Amino acid sequence: MRIRKLFPLAVTAVMLLVTGCGKDQTSAELGAVCSMELKYAEQFTVDYRDDGCSVVTIGDDSFLVVPEDTAVPADSAGMTVIKQPVENIYVAASSAMDLFDGIGQLDRVTMTSTTSASWSLPAIRGAVESGGIEYIGKYSSPDYEYLVAENCGLAVESTMIYHTPEVREKLEALGIPVLVERSSYETHPLGRMEWMKLYGLLTGDSEAAEELFNEKTKAFEQLSVSDIPESERKTAAFFYITSSGYFNIRKPTDYVTKMIELAGGRYIFTADDLNIDDNALSTMNIQTETFYDIARDADILIYNSTVDGELESIDELIGKCGVLADFKSVKNGNVWCTGQNMFQQTTGAADMICDLNAVFTDSADGAELTYLRKLD
Repeated sequence: MRIRKLFPLAVTAVMLLVTGCGKDQTSAELGAVCSMELKYAEQFTVDYRDDGCSVVTIGDDSFLVVPEDTAVPADSAGMTVIKQPVENIYVAASSAMDLFDGIGQLDRVTMTSTTSASWSLPAIRGAVESGGIEYIGKYSSPDYEYLVAENCGLAVESTMIYHTPEVREKLEALGIPVLVERSSYETHPLGRMEWMKLYGLLTGDSEAAEELFNEKTKAFEQLSVSDIPESERKTAAFFYITSSGYFNIRKPTDYVTKMIELAGGRYIFTADDLNIDDNALSTMNIQTETFYDIARDADILIYNSTVDGELESIDELIGKCGVLADFKSVKNGNVWCTGQNMFQQTTGAADMICDLNAVFTDSADGAELTYLRKLD
């Protein structure tokens, strides 16, 4: 059942049911304003109105989502109107693409700013290669004529658009609603994944989004790691080696670091260890000597293969930097490699935490993990 096919009052009723918001309300109370229930996401809110419309707030931006066959309310001033059904979506935020795919709404996305070669997700790469999703240029210089010709109903941009405000202004001048998704600002890793609920709302399938989110988070929410003392947690370094020979690591405040903690591990690098760059980047480069001094005794090494490809063996890793042979985790054979789809597959955040938990609790050997593979 697709919510967008219902009348406004029915839309409100189904949304209340799907989100769990106002479960005890009677039919007479369905006109009351209610908000979408969010467990982890903090960067957006959704308020349901008694006229069937929804108000989405992201940062300083407000959007009024108007159901099909419903007139735009007179009080829409100051809000960007998104009229359902939302079709021909342009997704310039690569992290959002997997969320549309996960809830079964990839067919509504017809344009992207990421080339087929840059996608590690088979379904999306195939859609771009076949022309089902058209590459229309980088986010900073999209093909405006194509967007207009395709009657683009929504542009989903990443926060990179803040560096080229003229692009957003041009899109809005052409009558294309622009939604800047801020999932990268979420402090909880599953907050990023919970943005699927917003895309479910926009595409008229909140029920599918809610079901997928609950399914994905079930195993994570059954993990018992809070009772593991900090001193007993296994330490891990998450990194890759750049072409210039630097070690690229995640910053201590990054969401990958948070995943390690939620999985029952302890990230080996702390803010006190590093001279952290004052920028918005989630990673930083450090010298080999610094990495050696801090991570040499880490229990686990996790190599980030999303940049320069997956490794097959520990010897291949040592070939990149010989000093790694002295590391405790290398000597113990406790070295892991990520799959290349780890970052693009936004729906996999909970699965990644469960994979990490299996590694930290010594239950990974022989298990079929989703995003991690032990190096021979």
